[in-house]
Amino acid sequence: MLAPALAHRGRRCLPRLKPRHCLPIASWTATLHECRVAEAVDWRKRHLDALREMESEERRWRGVEQILRRLVSRVCAVAMGRDPRLDVQLGTLSAAARRDTDEAELKALYDSLTGVVMAVEKSAALTPPLPLSPQPPTPPPSVQPPPLPAVAPVAAGGSFSADAVGVPAERRWQSSCEAVAMLIDRLGQADPSGSELGTLRADVAAAADDAALALVLLRVSDLVSKHVAVVTRERTEAVATLAQVTDRLSEMAQYLSGASAERERDHEDRQTLNIDLLTQMTRLSDEVKTHNDLSLLRALVTDRLDAVANNVRDFREREQHRFAENAVRSERMLSRLAALENESRELHHNLDLEKQRSRIDTLTRVANRVSFDERFAEELARWKRFRHPVAILVWDIDRFKSINDACGHRGGDAVLREVAVALSRGRRGVDFFARFGGEEFVSLLVGTELEDALRTAEEMRSAVEGLRFHFHGSPVRVTVSCGLTALREGDSADIVFDRADAALYKAKNSGRNVCIAV
Repeated sequence: MLAPALAHRGRRCLPRLKPRHCLPIASWTATLHECRVAEAVDWRKRHLDALREMESEERRWRGVEQILRRLVSRVCAVAMGRDPRLDVQLGTLSAAARRDTDEAELKALYDSLTGVVMAVEKSAALTPPLPLSPQPPTPPPSVQPPPLPAVAPVAAGGSFSADAVGVPAERRWQSSCEAVAMLIDRLGQADPSGSELGTLRADVAAAADDAALALVLLRVSDLVSKHVAVVTRERTEAVATLAQVTDRLSEMAQYLSGASAERERDHEDRQTLNIDLLTQMTRLSDEVKTHNDLSLLRALVTDRLDAVANNVRDFREREQHRFAENAVRSERMLSRLAALENESRELHHNLDLEKQRSRIDTLTRVANRVSFDERFAEELARWKRFRHPVAILVWDIDRFKSINDACGHRGGDAVLREVAVALSRGRRGVDFFARFGGEEFVSLLVGTELEDALRTAEEMRSAVEGLRFHFHGSPVRVTVSCGLTALREGDSADIVFDRADAALYKAKNSGRNVCIAV
């Protein structure tokens, strides 16, 4: 709001200013522009930091994509030999995974492989899946993939290792499933609010053969491609914004440089006028001392005064011309500053929105895992200092995969939204609730002892149990299980969450729709 007001004030006051006021106005304008440049430079630094962060994120996703392609090739090699039709499709998929395949080709391969898998399953001659042999069979010559080592067990955060000699088929299958699960977990770290991650984990656990696992990998590949596209688009937008800010800074720098040169010329012009006046006065004084004729002295004085008047008139004309040019430039720059201020305000607003979006789950509109990690770290640090009780509740929707299978993903999304509303209803201002990922939610009850937290959890569980869902006229029962614990001496974030997660598994194994505190 400052720049438009100054511009209006400048337009109103310009006709009443005299030429001698030119220098103070230029100095004031330059000071204002220097402050604006400092603010704009700060914005430029923020955009550079955001651009570097997006480039790092893009490199990380490219690495995940490469691991995914290698994993697809390994699974295809292991799955060879089940059926000739599957061999052709898996060979084509393996070859596509080794080159830079685009999303359209992967989608076509996914549709083709899905059709072949369904045809093989419907075939009367198809027998139940046979155990994998220690060595994968040799594929047809037309789709011969390079020999690939078996995948060794992968720990969380670890890397792939190869040792194909003496690895049992059952162990290789387990290692492949663990590797796919690890890849999905890494995907969840980048996008904890992804609504498909829970379904993907359930599909991996339910996969009975390599073809089913390959279908899961194709869906994971599609998610990775979407994330890479989003990061690339955000990076492009950041580059464009940074270029725009750089242009504005260059324009302001040119204006300040011109204003500085103009002040220098004004100073030199004043110095020249002073020297001319001093010269004329010196000559007049000398002539008065050397001449006694009054008529001659009158003529000399008149000539000198005329010369002084001409010098002053020329100086004032030049100063008025400079003043008019400065007024035009100042008006133009004030307009540019107003535009830049509006752009900065809009950019700041957009950055705030992006920050808020990055911490809100897009499906349920509650906080996401990123927000939970930040808040949990704050509460843990506060607890270590003040020892105020804090309870953590980990929730999981019971048999959510069955709900998804029966009602479809749209029905599953509706269940997630309603459960989030029921669990967050009645939450106090100091408490915190978030979607942890998939069908899991988490609550932080600040200032609540474990016994009181258990009573609160039972009320929340009953609220969810009281929800009424129908699909095609048939009721759908939805319940949740909860594991909860309180902060204790020596706890870290991982220790506390693992303890609550273990309580959740106890609740699941105890028949579900219960809350267990440990």
